[in-house]
Amino acid sequence: MRRRSIISPRLSTLLILCLFPTFAALAASGADENRATPLKLSRLSDSITLDGPSDEPAWQVIEPLPLVMHVPTFEGAMTERTEIRVAYDDDYLYLAGRMYDSNPSGIQAVDIVRDAANFQNDWFGVILDSFNDNENALAFFTNPAGIRTDFSVSNDMQSMYDFNNSWSTFWDAAVQRNDQGWFAELRIPFSSLRFQDEHGAVIMGLSVSRRIARKGESHVFPAIPPNWEPVSTWKPSQAQRVRFTGVYSRNPLYVTPYAMGGLDQAAALNPAGTNYETDNTPARDLGLDVKYGLTSNLTLDLTLNTDFAQVEADDQQINLTRFSLFFPEKRLFFQERASTFEFGLGEYNRLFHSRRIGIYKGDQVPIYGGARLVGRVGNWDVGAIDMQTAPLLDEDGQTTLSSENLGVARLRRQVFNPYSYVGGMVTSRVGSEGGYNYAGGLDGILRLFGEDYLAASWAQTIDSGWEEAPSVLDAGQLRLNWQRRSIKGMVYGAEITRRGNRFQPGLGFVDRTDITLLQGQVGYGWFSPESSLILRQLPSIWWTEYRSTSTGQVESVEAELNWYIETKKDAAARFVLYSYFEHLADSLKLRSLAPDAYVPTGDYRFTQVYAYYSLPSGNLLGGTGWVRGGEYYDGWQLTARISPRWKSSRFIEVGGSARLDYVAFPKRDQEYVNSIVQLRVKSSLSVTTSVAGFIQYNSAIDAVIVNLRLRYNPREGTDLYLVYNDNLNTDRQREVPTLPFSDTRAVLLKYSITFLR
Repeated sequence: MRRRSIISPRLSTLLILCLFPTFAALAASGADENRATPLKLSRLSDSITLDGPSDEPAWQVIEPLPLVMHVPTFEGAMTERTEIRVAYDDDYLYLAGRMYDSNPSGIQAVDIVRDAANFQNDWFGVILDSFNDNENALAFFTNPAGIRTDFSVSNDMQSMYDFNNSWSTFWDAAVQRNDQGWFAELRIPFSSLRFQDEHGAVIMGLSVSRRIARKGESHVFPAIPPNWEPVSTWKPSQAQRVRFTGVYSRNPLYVTPYAMGGLDQAAALNPAGTNYETDNTPARDLGLDVKYGLTSNLTLDLTLNTDFAQVEADDQQINLTRFSLFFPEKRLFFQERASTFEFGLGEYNRLFHSRRIGIYKGDQVPIYGGARLVGRVGNWDVGAIDMQTAPLLDEDGQTTLSSENLGVARLRRQVFNPYSYVGGMVTSRVGSEGGYNYAGGLDGILRLFGEDYLAASWAQTIDSGWEEAPSVLDAGQLRLNWQRRSIKGMVYGAEITRRGNRFQPGLGFVDRTDITLLQGQVGYGWFSPESSLILRQLPSIWWTEYRSTSTGQVESVEAELNWYIETKKDAAARFVLYSYFEHLADSLKLRSLAPDAYVPTGDYRFTQVYAYYSLPSGNLLGGTGWVRGGEYYDGWQLTARISPRWKSSRFIEVGGSARLDYVAFPKRDQEYVNSIVQLRVKSSLSVTTSVAGFIQYNSAIDAVIVNLRLRYNPREGTDLYLVYNDNLNTDRQREVPTLPFSDTRAVLLKYSITFLR
């Protein structure tokens, strides 16, 4: 007898249509919330020298901001004195920080590499919500060594997944240290920011902070409570509104040509199939990137013969689930206001994932060029991408992927209140041989009241590969998610997602289709008293259920009992008890574990336990470790991973991880052991020169993957990279004929320089 889905497609659609006016009315009722009155910032009365101490008369007449302790005790007594001043002139935003310290030898500055971002350093910096949209922001930080670290945040920094360290722009920092502490000045050009001005009047969101690493202590303005740790001070919605006058947005032009040369080697079987031969191909390329401010709010990026040779290799992963693995975007071209292109379909799933451009089954696809437009028009956030790729050829010169045109268009705007929006997106993937895929949808997030948010989306796809056009529901997805976004007090959420079996976004990421997802969470978080060593605790219960949309069959159920603990020294622990149900209509192939590893069809119920611990983030010797074990389908699983990191000095950092997977199926007399070992070494030869090594070993594929990069960055916009990549076989005798020592190898030199007008 066919089982019916828990909620029919017609009923779920009707539910959305009927309840949306109610939700909209609730959201509108929050539109009159009193936002903080904008703070008028001071204009500099005279020139200053960017050298760190901020001792010029122009700084002395500016009052420092009223900081409070953020952690370990919110609004507690700050153990060190901090003064932060903010000012501006026609061209720049300036910040001056005086970080006094009663123990100057305890000041931690363990990084001198551009864009370093870890909690082992003392930090001082600012978060700027330049469009005042309560959702996106740019960050500028420096440490006592004077390095510059900038990044962007999106989605109101709901988690560390909304942190983008690949974003960079032009700005300056200067630092001095003495027996009283350390002192820093930041100078941020308004031309490096995107914002809206009304006859020279500008409103932005701003928050500033200082971190004392050895104490796990931070100071912040405005008084942001740690209700969303560890990202509370980075949330645009919590920033203080500030007002500038006589400031006008700029339309800068950045032109960045690059030249690249080197050698590519690839091993391939000879025509007789008796031996591997190495093909040496010279690598010579020229390309160009252009960034231009079309208007005060719109930025156009153009790229010609795009190359991403300097991007770090992906992490090796072992997949013990039935889901596809997700890999994050690391390429700089796609970073500026990347949140504009976010169209979430639940968890990692998304309608557009930029890694679908220029990457196919792990191989780089040549890109002829393209354009990217992002910014704001009136009240609308606007985004558009159009890229043209070259054909991808195999070692025999045969086409494995035809030339394609890839397009994305995105619109969204705030509605009802400053924390809600609605929008839409369309994507296209059109091949030169006639194939095509189109996807589109509408989405929105409404802040209903307090910290309660409702997210809703609908998406649809069309693909040329269909022999028969599926129904609208089979080729689409509907999603509703209700969530309280806080870690203090009651924590709860619920989601329902219906995804058809023919839903195929050609430029998106979907881990599985033909599912109806039901998910719920409830918990309660609290902060400990000042006398306690514990900062906060959060116990919670989760329930996740996947049903087949087409048959109603329950495919997966996961129940989770979770307890999270964080100390005032930034150590953290998590303990989880899992209970699973899995229905396998087809056998589950575990190819990333071993070629012959599988789980046969059937119904399975099993339980596992998980424990995680993170050392205090301010320690020079730090890291994380976790272990997970218990039943696994009709067998057993034990997985453990440690990820240590060590800073011997500001000139060298060593880190990495070691993961061991043991999976056994005694009834079938099968046993698998796999390990992945990763080593990362970063050496800072100077502020301008660094070396990074990333070496990975994966026993499942008997390979060592090597990625070495030397970077010379004498000034912002000028980069010289020397890159060495290698894929080495560790068990060459496992196949006949004997495998080559190296499958692929590349040595590349890339130079780029930016001209600014």
